[in-house]
Amino acid sequence: MNSDYKATDYKTIEYQVDNKILTLLLNRPEVMNAYTIEMCNELVHAFNRASDDADVSVVVVTGAGRAFCAGMDLSAEGNVFGLDENRTPTLDEMQSFEEMDGVRDSAGKVTLAIYDCKKPVIGAINGAAVGVGATMACAMDIRLASDKARFGFVFTKIGIVPEGCSTWFLPRIVGMQQSLKWMLTGDIFDAAEAYQGGLVLEVCAPDTLLPKAYEMAQKIADNTAPVSVALTRQMLYRNSAAEHPDQAHKVESLAVFYTSQQDGKEGVASFLEKRQANFPAKIATGMPPFFPWW
Repeated sequence: MNSDYKATDYKTIEYQVDNKILTLLLNRPEVMNAYTIEMCNELVHAFNRASDDADVSVVVVTGAGRAFCAGMDLSAEGNVFGLDENRTPTLDEMQSFEEMDGVRDSAGKVTLAIYDCKKPVIGAINGAAVGVGATMACAMDIRLASDKARFGFVFTKIGIVPEGCSTWFLPRIVGMQQSLKWMLTGDIFDAAEAYQGGLVLEVCAPDTLLPKAYEMAQKIADNTAPVSVALTRQMLYRNSAAEHPDQAHKVESLAVFYTSQQDGKEGVASFLEKRQANFPAKIATGMPPFFPWW
């Protein structure tokens, strides 16, 4: 990936910041925002950039036109997934990610960038979210869907398997039985089923989808401490997958210890004084010394 991207270099996405909210727009509307290796590289860069962007508190992801992301662009020549068929990789080799370009699935690169991001990510699913469009959304923290949205984990229907770390994310979101139904059948399902199954938090009319996503994002941006949000997000994902609650206790103890000394003091003072908090700690300089703990 080119580490020297600028916002003006992006060809498949747009990076727009307004009032602490970053909108990442998947921007290939002429092909329903079909996913390419170029889009992968730009999204990884954008999420890494947002993670350390002092002007960004929350990320909202949506699609241009009538789709969110209709899946992989299958028109590419050769291996459409960008994989090197001359290799015969082993599981042992996969322990070293950096050496496995041409083997790693590109969607996993994006979802891991979302997972590692220090800013919360809200998906505003405005239309079709199929294949990588669905798995990418699984890594986002909160998903809102238009009533026009359609979802599909269609991998078994095209002879491959789920990607984008979705076999880790989806069961944690909706449970094993629902995950098996959607992933084994490869069925396309509507926003109502996505809501009933727990994949999305809310189904909205198309014209209210982005306003609701921005309202939620602004509530986080205006009323919370950035360091607390970054830590809480990672603690929920990582501690919920730990083998024993004592692992959560260790991390939570350290997190409370350090946050209580700066932002915590301001939070208590603002509560007692009945005023808006002005949290001093910044992501770039204020993360506690034990972060990252994994």
